[in-house]
Amino acid sequence: MSTPTSVLPAPTTVREGAFGHAVHLVCRECRATQPLGPSYACQECFGPLEIGYEFPEVTRAQIEAGPKNIWRYQALLPVPADITGSRNMEPGFTRLLRADNLARELGIRKLWVKDDSGNPTHSFKDRVVAIALSAARELGMTVFACPSTGNLANAVAAAGARAGMKTVVFIPHDLETPKVVTSAVYTDSLVAVKGNYDDVNRLASEIAGEEEGWAFVNVNVRPYYAEGSKTLGFEVAEQLGWRLPRQVVIPVASGSQLTKVDKGFSELVQLGLVDDAPYRIFGAQAEGCSPVSQAFKSGHDVVRPVKPDTIAKSLAIGNPADGPYVLDVARRTGGAIEDVTDEEVREGIRLLARTEGVFAETAGGVTVAVLKKLVETGQLDPAEETVVFNTGDGLKTLDAIADRVGPAATIEPSYAAFTRTGLA
Repeated sequence: MSTPTSVLPAPTTVREGAFGHAVHLVCRECRATQPLGPSYACQECFGPLEIGYEFPEVTRAQIEAGPKNIWRYQALLPVPADITGSRNMEPGFTRLLRADNLARELGIRKLWVKDDSGNPTHSFKDRVVAIALSAARELGMTVFACPSTGNLANAVAAAGARAGMKTVVFIPHDLETPKVVTSAVYTDSLVAVKGNYDDVNRLASEIAGEEEGWAFVNVNVRPYYAEGSKTLGFEVAEQLGWRLPRQVVIPVASGSQLTKVDKGFSELVQLGLVDDAPYRIFGAQAEGCSPVSQAFKSGHDVVRPVKPDTIAKSLAIGNPADGPYVLDVARRTGGAIEDVTDEEVREGIRLLARTEGVFAETAGGVTVAVLKKLVETGQLDPAEETVVFNTGDGLKTLDAIADRVGPAATIEPSYAAFTRTGLA
């Protein structure tokens, strides 16, 4: 009989300090704890697990003296003290861009774009994968794998190549071509599955339960993987001069990124690195895959699965694992979860590009379009400082807008022909 995918035996050879200041896994529902290992569901109630810590004293100066990547926050992550000596992609510390042009367009007093397209494989997934890779190594696993809507496949394939680890990635068969190419270039073991992401994820869970030594980054090492998203919150606070923004707008796929940014803010307050100040968290979904937004608007605590139908394929998770926790965060902080149409997504991509010179993928288009809608509907306060998250590069989703942009004119190579365009 195979071992259940939720409770896998931890190796007995894990070295001391393998997970830094992490001390156990803790259930997000019943708060029961269990030893650190390749598990993702509580042995008591089958609730999802996350990392519990005993943090040392950490100062701003210690962090600022660290490397210009996520390892500057090593003390706050489940990674060993010698993590910088490992072969990894060194993601993070991406730019926080003051977006005055977009702010004027939308009527917002002060707006920033946290632009994670500058990561090694051009999405925020490099952050979470770096933490998962460290866990896989420390747990003695031999295969690095994932189910993915694209960006995660890119990040896992590249990180596995860099680490010299066997890597297998699974994607839906109808994924955008650029994301297929930018995964396959790193690995010969790219598997296209006939179905949507939820089908791919179910297959990955089955394989994780049958194959020994396989680390599926967002399945059996998910508690470690998810911690990588905290670094977005850490960086925003540090880049703002060690303070929390009053409002943030974050895309929602599984929902893990949004909940972990909130966790990151809370840990900074707990450690005295920032002042305890109120903030509001808003989630962004595409209308064609908006189970969390629908639950929020209906006042429900349960997120009902949907069948995705949207151009924003990186957010097309119809049964989001962290959906209920996203609802909790939005309601607790006074935020909201909103959704927009595919046409509004396209407009969001163009709006960000033409005001700030940032070419976002469809997930970024969703977030900018939701930001605009939140202002127009009065849900977001335009007088408060706001950060919007762009999590990936528009070169990955060219098909979404390829037929909407192009030359303003095609002319003969003469000045007279140019003047007839009316562009002078």
